[in-house]
Amino acid sequence: MAFVAALLVGCGAGNRNADKQIFRYNESAGIASLDPAFAKDQAMIWASQQLFNGLIQLDTALVVQPAIAKRWEISPDGLTYTFTLRKDVFFHRNACFAEGTRRVVASDFVYSFGRIVDERVASPGRWIFDNVQSTNGQYAFSAPNDTTFVIRLKQPFAPFLGMLGMPYCSVVPHEAVEHYGADFRQNPVGTGPFRFQKWKENVKLVLQRNPRYFERDAQGQRLPYLDAVAVTFIIDRQTVFLEFVKGNLDFMNSLDASYKDELLTQTGQLREKYADRIHMASQPYLNTEYLGFLMDKNSSVLADRRVRQAINYAFDRRKMMKYLRNNVGMPGCYGFIPAGLPGFDTTVGGYEYNQTKAKQLLAEAGYPNGKGLPALTLSTTATYLDLCKYVQQQLGLAGIAINIDVNPPGALREQMAQSKAQWFRGSWIADYPDAENYLSLFYSKNFAPQGPNYTHFANAEFDRIYQQSKAETNDSARNELYKRMNKLVTDEAPVVVLYYDQILHFTHKNVKGLRSNAMNALDLRRVIIEKSN
Repeated sequence: MAFVAALLVGCGAGNRNADKQIFRYNESAGIASLDPAFAKDQAMIWASQQLFNGLIQLDTALVVQPAIAKRWEISPDGLTYTFTLRKDVFFHRNACFAEGTRRVVASDFVYSFGRIVDERVASPGRWIFDNVQSTNGQYAFSAPNDTTFVIRLKQPFAPFLGMLGMPYCSVVPHEAVEHYGADFRQNPVGTGPFRFQKWKENVKLVLQRNPRYFERDAQGQRLPYLDAVAVTFIIDRQTVFLEFVKGNLDFMNSLDASYKDELLTQTGQLREKYADRIHMASQPYLNTEYLGFLMDKNSSVLADRRVRQAINYAFDRRKMMKYLRNNVGMPGCYGFIPAGLPGFDTTVGGYEYNQTKAKQLLAEAGYPNGKGLPALTLSTTATYLDLCKYVQQQLGLAGIAINIDVNPPGALREQMAQSKAQWFRGSWIADYPDAENYLSLFYSKNFAPQGPNYTHFANAEFDRIYQQSKAETNDSARNELYKRMNKLVTDEAPVVVLYYDQILHFTHKNVKGLRSNAMNALDLRRVIIEKSN
């Protein structure tokens, strides 16, 4: 807190700091960059959401809403997107501007999106614009005038508008990128509700209220209400929990095994000892946790669908959620599309616990009671070891022997990308709020490492429906296609869906106005911290 106070004093806050509204949270994973072109994980996404804006934004229900674009039109053929921009959006004041700041114009989006697709920048968000028309490396981004921005696609793709809400698609000024060069990562200049103040890496990040932010509340008051945001980088999660309980942090995201039983009952309720001073907000999270099989024909017994289905039937997901997750989340019994998205379907015919069915399938595959079935190796990380041990124990009862291989997260990701893991623990957090993002993991042209199909699942019928869905502009018709693909994947069982995740946000009861959505956004624009009497 002393560090924050010193920074605010340096900005002229003086002794008035006691009256400042400062929202404090922690990022145990750290922040690698404040450049939105590299906002590939939650820590960087949350920072970008405070510092930057894009053409559109997603509300609490994941519905596309205006941001810098006040309206847009999509051509009847679904190929041309025309955005009309607001005239009252200004970049944060910064030394890179000759006049201190300037207004955002359409050519800034041409520059910003061009930067994302520039191979020299190597943004992990480059794939967003794969469907944009291009000629000799020149993408179809254009600015006919200062308030009109146009994108032209190769083929219709209904989820594209929602994809533009990703932080990668934030607007940045060319002056700042040119002025700071590689140091733009630690000198961000955006248009967001907060502007960059100070970052001591792995110690603290401080953002200050943007006094010229363009959005207002229903009463016409300019947002945000907070004066500052302070982010610490304490690695030990037990320490973070203690700091939160002591009131030194205003917000805590999700649970950790080190304190979950201290904070929650086995049924997932806040324990009575904390109920009078802590508020818990919960909603579905667009994150599917799963175990993926490598489906190549030469990848052992797992090429037999009956073996994969037997594994799916052989463990009790509901018991797993109760005892290992305090019922935080939903058992993965309904296919790969998570709860909270159109296409999620409880009638998909998924896998409930059924040891009898598991043994029957094994016998049909030529492994009665598991006899003759070689031990399977499941690759995971230390964070998910308890879940994998549970699966190991339950599958053992059906005669399926499991060896667990624990890897560092980076090593496991590399194994998955290079198709070196026979069976692996994975998770898929939505990049954008459309079930196509999940089903793309099973499209045969998306084989890893070039794409996200880590299982190498290939099915001609699935591919046909997938291509049809991408061109379908009617939402209801597209959702029916999604359900058909979800059913097909469930039947073929290239994955074992463990659970659909759930967002848990903990705040002290004096924190009001925090907003989120099923993509776990951190919306601080309307947050107020009430002073205790």
